Amino acid sequence: MQNRVLLVEDDEELRQLLARYLGNQGFTVREAANGRDGLSLALGQDCDIVILDIMLPDISGLEVLRELRAQTHLPVVLLTARGDETDRIVGFEVGADDYIPKPCNPRELVARLQALLRRIAWDQKNEVNGARVYGDLRVEPEHRRVLQNDLPVDLTATEYEVLQVLLAHAGSVVRKTDLMQWALGRRLEAYDRTLDMHISNLRKKLGNEDPPRIETVRGLGYSYRVSA
Repeated sequence: MQNRVLLVEDDEELRQLLARYLGNQGFTVREAANGRDGLSLALGQDCDIVILDIMLPDISGLEVLRELRAQTHLPVVLLTARGDETDRIVGFEVGADDYIPKPCNPRELVARLQALLRRIAWDQKNEVNGARVYGDLRVEPEHRRVLQNDLPVDLTATEYEVLQVLLAHAGSVVRKTDLMQWALGRRLEAYDRTLDMHISNLRKKLGNEDPPRIETVRGLGYSYRVSA
């Protein structure tokens, strides 16, 4: 079965180029030239993953993302202006799973999409052995759901993957290079703050604590603190 991609991009030349490339790589592609049409198609459950440009002519991609996150956990990869760190940071805060700067390399975009879809598919297929409890957290892999004190925690697909890796190694340090590879499916590049933003969002959603439950081990990586 082909993976269904929704491409929301107002630049017609770029949209057609990416759609053609994605189609040649085995994806079924739906297209939208503005935010409202993209939001409608995404909420219609007509795709498996969304590629979303931030700069759109009617409503911004970030506003589309906010609306999506209010109703669905559909994976979203943002297209951002190269060098615009603010858009990337806000995008992760709103709930993006990944980003790629424009002008983008179609081959890299496909690799990002495939890595994200593989992580989700592997988790759904293999982690069906019942709920697991880590202190105040209850993880239900079969439903890809996390509850804290019996209340659901609203996580993106990537945040869920990052948390799963940290919980699986609770009490030990997970190197950033390993966490990036295991949770996001790609290598850690210089100046790439993607992982840091996901960790920051997880800390906020799980409650800021002192000391934090997800600890930064300077020069190495992160560790999920085991409660005494």
